[in-house]
Amino acid sequence: MEILARDLLQLMKDAPQRIQLIDCRETDEWELCRIEGSELIPLSQFANLTANWELSDTRKKVIYCHHGIRSLQATGFLRNKGFENTYSLQGGIDNWSVEIAPNIPRY
Repeated sequence: MEILARDLLQLMKDAPQRIQLIDCRETDEWELCRIEGSELIPLSQFANLTANWELSDTRKKVIYCHHGIRSLQATGFLRNKGFENTYSLQGGIDNWSVEIAPNIPRY
């Protein structure tokens, strides 16, 4: 249910069109920093904003938050709705900043 930062980076390089990168943090966190190419769908609005998603969308969904707790909840929610190709970024954007992009501020 989780994906490592280095594996996500490889996917982003190899097939960016096959990934839907979702930030489930809140707006104030999004404004501080984010992973390029991600879309904001706050966990507080997740059920409403994903209600009309089609199972025919075969993109791999990778969800991240600050440390990986909320993104695990969002991943579980989508998997329960049938989106099996959904993963949480292990360690969240904090770990991404440490391992992949030190230019992203940590908070």
